[in-house]
Amino acid sequence: MQKKLIALAVAGLASTAAFAQSNVTIYGVADAGYVNSSSERRTTSAATSQKDANYSAIDSGLLGGSRIGFKGEEALGNGLKAVFTLEYALSIDGNVGVGAALARQQFVGLNSAKLGQVALGRQYAAGYGAQVRNDAMAASGIGSVLAALNTAGGNTIQGASNARINNSVTYTSPNWSGFTVSGIYGFAEAGGTTADGISQGNSGFFGAGLNYANGPLNLDLVYQSRRSVATNTIVAVSAAGNGLSAVTASTATQDNINEWGIGGSYDFKVVKLFATYQDQNDNNGTSSTEASNRVWSVGAAVPVFGNGTVRVSYANLEWDRKSAGGSDAWALGYTHALSKRTTLYTTYASVDNDNDTLVAAGPIANTRFRGERNGTFSAGINHTF
Repeated sequence: MQKKLIALAVAGLASTAAFAQSNVTIYGVADAGYVNSSSERRTTSAATSQKDANYSAIDSGLLGGSRIGFKGEEALGNGLKAVFTLEYALSIDGNVGVGAALARQQFVGLNSAKLGQVALGRQYAAGYGAQVRNDAMAASGIGSVLAALNTAGGNTIQGASNARINNSVTYTSPNWSGFTVSGIYGFAEAGGTTADGISQGNSGFFGAGLNYANGPLNLDLVYQSRRSVATNTIVAVSAAGNGLSAVTASTATQDNINEWGIGGSYDFKVVKLFATYQDQNDNNGTSSTEASNRVWSVGAAVPVFGNGTVRVSYANLEWDRKSAGGSDAWALGYTHALSKRTTLYTTYASVDNDNDTLVAAGPIANTRFRGERNGTFSAGINHTF
């Protein structure tokens, strides 16, 4: 009997040791609040012939996207680990559960303390982190006017869905005295020929990023490219010009759509300053259809009341296409930390769209129109776990 007990104890210790080599963490964000958005009718031109639009709701993810995630690692020896992340978006204001959730990121890979990490799956391009680190509004949520303008521009250097790349392989280096290098390639998993027998482009995605973070200073440099685009989605506005951008597919030239961006932030303790600049060069079309644009932003975050922060941001989008205008926007917000995991917030964002802008920008799709200004107020609670 004693021998059996000793054997069971040894087996228990062995299984505990094995379990210690591998661990899984469940994490997430639960975020919901009130949002009210409206557009201001300023002209009676054809482009803005509709009445003022209004939107009022309890929505999910107003400060940061609600989500649930699972991540883990297994020690393989000699500093090598197997790693994985499975993360899914949630809409907690309605009858939408995990089964109906969309994947934010999903990957599996190997991590070496000396050599870096290689991973496969749906992953963030370098532009995602570069935007989040250098936007006073963290490039996410209703209050980020930088995210709203980048979405209108169709840019992949942004802190939203366009920066998540399917079918991708990534490399992330270790931290070398504050420097980190990252690269990504996404396979379009498409091929063949067009109807006239011309070989299609591969429509792949390539990106590279360099980040330097040391004390109060953060700097990012990013390059991303949609390669040999086989089919092109051209941004166009219908003749009726009701303000909602019409998206039409057209024959592509199988050229690249290239983007580059730079961003930085510096924390002076009494105020943290942010700035970004980026350029999209759309070679995949003609001068009358290409969607090249430039976006820049500045912002600041000021700590107040010990655990509160006032945030302000300004962003501008300009289209390169002839006779096309742009959009400019500003936002003011306040976040108040009740604890390390629970934050109250309120924001107001305003976006002003030119009459001839190619795509009307704004945080809420229901209230963004060409030639009009939209304003969006939000207030809610964000809890991380």
